[in-house]
Amino acid sequence: MEAQRDRAEALERLLDKIPQAAARIRGRVHRTPLLSSRTLGSMVRAPVHLKAENLQKTGSFKVRGALHRVSTLTEEERRRGVVSVSAGNHAQALAWAAGAEQVPATLVMPASASQTKVDAVRAYGARALLHGDVFQAFEKALELERREGLVFVHPFDEPDVVAGQGTVGLEIAEDLQEVETVVVPVGGGGLLAGTAAALKGRGSGPRIVGVEPEGAASLHASLRAGRAVRLDRVDTVADGLAPPMAGTLALEAAEEWVDEVVLVTDDEIRDAMRFILSRAKLLTEPAGAAGVAGLLSGRITGALEGPVVAILSGGNVDPTLLREILAEPDPRG
Repeated sequence: MEAQRDRAEALERLLDKIPQAAARIRGRVHRTPLLSSRTLGSMVRAPVHLKAENLQKTGSFKVRGALHRVSTLTEEERRRGVVSVSAGNHAQALAWAAGAEQVPATLVMPASASQTKVDAVRAYGARALLHGDVFQAFEKALELERREGLVFVHPFDEPDVVAGQGTVGLEIAEDLQEVETVVVPVGGGGLLAGTAAALKGRGSGPRIVGVEPEGAASLHASLRAGRAVRLDRVDTVADGLAPPMAGTLALEAAEEWVDEVVLVTDDEIRDAMRFILSRAKLLTEPAGAAGVAGLLSGRITGALEGPVVAILSGGNVDPTLLREILAEPDPRG
C-alpha cells in the first residue's frame, strides 16, 4: 500500500512539473516542427507526422530536460557544479545547458563514445572524461559526485529531467490535437515517461508506443519483471538508446500510461535511417530512427488509426557510421 502511494505521488509530482518546465525553457530551446510524411503514411495506412527533435539545440531532445534541471539548481549547487554520464546526447545537452547557466559541468562518457560527441561536449565548455564501458562510466560519475561534491544529474531517472522531456508531448498535443498514436524511441525511458505523462496524465489521450532496440531492451525486461532491471550487456547500433537499465520513474510511467513497448533490430533501425534521409530529407542518428523503425517493421500490434506521430529523438550520428549505413544495400530498392 505504501509503495503504491509513493508511486502515485511521484507520478503526480511529475505531472505538476511538466508545465513548469515548459515555462522555464520556453524561448531557450527550439519548438521543433511536426512534419508530415505522405510516403510513410501510405505504407502504414495512416497519416504520419515526424516530430523533428533531431533539429533541436545540441541535436536531440535531451537539451529540454538538461536545461530544466540546471535552471532549478540552488546557488550553492551552481557553485559546486554538475556531473553526469552519457554516451553522447545527454552529455552534449548538459554541457550546453550548464554553459548557458554558467555552471561548471563534468561529463563521464564510455571510452567507446563517438569522437564527434566528445568533441561537442568539450566545445560547449564542459570537462569530458572517457572511462570504461557504460557500467564503469556510471560508477565513475557517482565517484566524482562523492569525491568532488558535484551535483549528479541523472540522464533519465530524474523528475526535473523527465519533466523537461515532457515538453515534447505538450508541443505534439498543441500542434496536432487529433493525434491518435505517438511512437517514442526508448533508452532509459525519460522521453517516453515525459511524453506519456504530458499526453495522458490528466485523462484520456493518444495511444503511446515505445520502441527499443533488441540489444538494449531494458524497459521491456523491466515491464516483464515488474521492477527496474539492469542488463548485464548491451549491444546495439543505437548508442543513444543503450543505457544498461531503465529508470524507475520511466517504469512507473510506462506501467501507468504506455500502451505497448516493441523491440526492433539494428537492421530495422538502419533501414529506417536510410528511409528518413531519402524520403523525408532529415538526418537522424540510429536512436532517432527507432520510432520509424517500429512503424516500418510492422511490429506495433493492431491497426494504426488516426494521425500518428513518430518522434525523431536525435540527429547526432557519427560520420563514419553514417557512411557505413548509407553504403549498405537498401532493402526497399
